[in-house]
Amino acid sequence: MSKKNNKISDQLVQKAPTSIPALFLSTKILENSLFANHTHTQMASLIETYACAPSTERGRGILISGDPKTNSILYCNARSVFIRYLDRPLHVAVYGDHSYPVTVARYSPNGEWIASADVSGIIRIWGTHNDFVLKNEFKVLSGRIDDLQWSPDGLRIVACGDGKGKSFVRAFMWDSGSTVGDFDGHSKRVLSCHFKPTRPFRIASCGEDFLVNFYEGPPFKFKLSHREHSNFVNCIRFSPDGSKLISVSSDKKGIIYDAKTGDTMGQLSSENGHTGSIYAVSWSGDSKHVLTVSADKTAKIWEIFEDGTGKVSKTLECSGSGGVEDMLVGCLWQNGHLITVSLSGTINLYSASDPDKQPLCLSGHMKNVNTLTLIESNEKIILSSSFDGSILRWTPGTGHSGKLQRKDSSQIKCLVATKEEIMTSGYDNKVWRISLDQDKAGEAEHIDVGSQPKDLSQAINSPDLALVSLDSGVVLLKDMQILSNINLGFSVTASVIAPDGSEAIVGGQDGKLHIYSVSGDSLTEEATLEKHRGPISVIRYSPDFSMFASADLNREAVVWDRTSKEDH
Repeated sequence: MSKKNNKISDQLVQKAPTSIPALFLSTKILENSLFANHTHTQMASLIETYACAPSTERGRGILISGDPKTNSILYCNARSVFIRYLDRPLHVAVYGDHSYPVTVARYSPNGEWIASADVSGIIRIWGTHNDFVLKNEFKVLSGRIDDLQWSPDGLRIVACGDGKGKSFVRAFMWDSGSTVGDFDGHSKRVLSCHFKPTRPFRIASCGEDFLVNFYEGPPFKFKLSHREHSNFVNCIRFSPDGSKLISVSSDKKGIIYDAKTGDTMGQLSSENGHTGSIYAVSWSGDSKHVLTVSADKTAKIWEIFEDGTGKVSKTLECSGSGGVEDMLVGCLWQNGHLITVSLSGTINLYSASDPDKQPLCLSGHMKNVNTLTLIESNEKIILSSSFDGSILRWTPGTGHSGKLQRKDSSQIKCLVATKEEIMTSGYDNKVWRISLDQDKAGEAEHIDVGSQPKDLSQAINSPDLALVSLDSGVVLLKDMQILSNINLGFSVTASVIAPDGSEAIVGGQDGKLHIYSVSGDSLTEEATLEKHRGPISVIRYSPDFSMFASADLNREAVVWDRTSKEDH
């Protein structure tokens, strides 16, 4: 594909309709772009996927998991499960067949199946190959499922969460759904559970009643309960060798038990320990260390001794801004990676063999992506914004390269950018212009345009000139001052101004494109184009100004020759 077509296809990703339920962002750099060869039928090939961040909740941990054989991890956002490969961060697979928000997902021991659970109490079991074919679906609990685990032989699954009466934990056969035991002993929501990875099988659970319960089986039945914790017990995990069990709690303590008998062995030392709630814990493969994360914004590596005590061997400090969003809520020790997740959804990948090395940070949006724009400079930078007002920077071929720090974090509906500045509009009547300095936003100024903007466009070669579309007209801005407010007499849905500011194209609710010449503060209609069968959602010029593309809410896109006004 030629450089010209690369640029054109890049331009097509500049704006996504605000109505799309985007949970992940893809760079659609097309192998055969819409502008290429002027043909009617074009094929697109997905090159990279920039995944969203895991869903998080303040005051709660998240329980991520993975598969050491494929070196991939699983996490959830809204109704989707995301599979990310640690050695290929831009290769992402998404399972989106749940009807309700997904809470947890786990690989089966052989890596062939994934069990995922949601807030309605349903568990779906699906294959990791062949388009994620569904094996089974079971209604396991009457409320939200917070954790689930496979038995080491892959024949059973245990799940826990919120339910009616005493139904907070249930174990069942993975193929039939038949229950394999009774799980009495909890009186409140159960936050975590785990299968002992070696025989004899055991199940441990913990939750909001401050209890750690121990079950023998199968069929499983209650054996004993511990109440050494004085606050929510957030996570419980058996060691890979099956000798020990550890629980961590919001009381800042970690307690270690004998995995076979359930008896208490010892605790994590309070020396250099966590000063906030501990949300998650994960064992090293050799069962000699654990990784913990806490609301105190640190992750700690602990050496675990034979007598069941542990001491801190390394503290991993968060490299963020130090705000609430840097609290750590999830972790996983997999192969040579130490993985932590912050409240902002950022995934930090540390090297287990060299934890002092700067971690690789994988971040993304937590809410729907509603705007994309491209900055052409020494290197291409994609900016994306989401409903919550976050603006992220992406570098093609690399992925996430930082979050734009703004003083004002108001919601964003429209976003355009040049190398030196960005312009935004939200859900009020204001248009903002903000100077750019690397990853930081500088001084901001705004103007009230009298109505909520529908679209925003900037003349690339004359960035002081901008076009704002409103319900039934457009506003021309120059140096953030209103040149004119023009009522066009039809319902406006999208607009764009030419790079040199000499022309504007306005799309309507009726699917028509109106082309205007721009002279000073006035617009003169030159042509009306009719091809679309739905409301226009986006219009963009090609970089060489010879063509423009338009798309509608029926998911149809048309490429037009700017001179002849004919479609290709």
